[in-house]
Amino acid sequence: MDRIVIIGAGESGTRAAFALRETGFAGSVTLIGTEPHLPYERPPLSKPLNGAVQMKPICGAEALEAAGIDYRQGVSASRLDAGDRSVTLSDGRTLTYDKLLLATGARPRRLACIGAERALDFRTYANAAAIFARAEAGRHVAIIGGGLIGMELAAVLRGKGIMVSVIEMAPKPLGRAVPPRFAAKLHARHQDEGVTFHLGQGIAEITGDAVVLSDGTPVPADIAVAAIGVQPDTALAEAAGLAVGNGILTDGYLRTSDPNIYASGDCAAVAQPGGGYVRFESWRNARTQAEVAALNMAGGKEAFSAIPWFWTDQYDLGLQVAGLPHPDHQSVTRQLDGGELEFYLDGGRLVAAAGLGFGNGLAKDIKLSEMLIAAGVSPDPGALADASVNLKALLKSARAA
Repeated sequence: MDRIVIIGAGESGTRAAFALRETGFAGSVTLIGTEPHLPYERPPLSKPLNGAVQMKPICGAEALEAAGIDYRQGVSASRLDAGDRSVTLSDGRTLTYDKLLLATGARPRRLACIGAERALDFRTYANAAAIFARAEAGRHVAIIGGGLIGMELAAVLRGKGIMVSVIEMAPKPLGRAVPPRFAAKLHARHQDEGVTFHLGQGIAEITGDAVVLSDGTPVPADIAVAAIGVQPDTALAEAAGLAVGNGILTDGYLRTSDPNIYASGDCAAVAQPGGGYVRFESWRNARTQAEVAALNMAGGKEAFSAIPWFWTDQYDLGLQVAGLPHPDHQSVTRQLDGGELEFYLDGGRLVAAAGLGFGNGLAKDIKLSEMLIAAGVSPDPGALADASVNLKALLKSARAA
């Protein structure tokens, strides 16, 4: 085996290319990226510096060259032939492979209202540059979607003195990903900062200066931004006959239904030990999956078993969530000087934890909580609630047991 092709030059695809070299793989590595840039990180896009969008490269051209990675930028894969083990590119060239990694990521969901084409997406560097180039103090921005991305963008725009309205079909923002206690606190903080919310409302039309709600109310909008979530980009895999669902279906080793093709990052739906498939959408999980896929494509056999994790920064508040909180879980709250933690127990076993506080002040607590989750412990709820009980001590006791 001496040819590996990676489709997608985001966090997962790029990290996989370098991880292949770190495993000692000496064959050819080709990385295909649709955008006309060096690979870059997406999280900084919502955090402009001095009014300009940050382009934070994952790596430089020199690093790609030094690692012997053939980076094809500004082209896409138009056809995948799993039988012939070949990929046809948008420029007409064809590449053959021994192993292939699909790291095609996700694409924004589309609005289905009149004037939907007027709304700007917020996914790529070009999207972010277009939004911030037009966003000036005194203007009105309507953000359609009250999820993590929409709320992060709202916080940044308010910091620039821009009037912001958030429109959400659900009765409250941040309903799907964030524990209710912390979602309510972030919602209140946005209201204190002057963000206007229109909840439980659909969109009837987007005009040149307003977003018209389903009840006929016009929301002023010099700029309308669609932030209604993403869908895994499975088109190439599906056309090639691979198994897909809410993502490209893989086993625990990140192999697709074709043993020579792997998937990682936002596009991958990974089989779980208890049944079903889960897509892990976060920067860190994209990196971890990339490393696992690279090792396995190079001949290893390591299962992906990372704990789901994500973070969001809004104003001076930082939220981190480890594991998968569920409404049916027993919750235990720990009050701290810089914020609060909430732990989630399933049948007594710690399965998730979340923390909301100033800046990155609770990062150490969440990291220790992750380690406790990984250890499979069933801690005393009273000890979790007691801020005087050190989490590191709980972990030490659990390991000793």
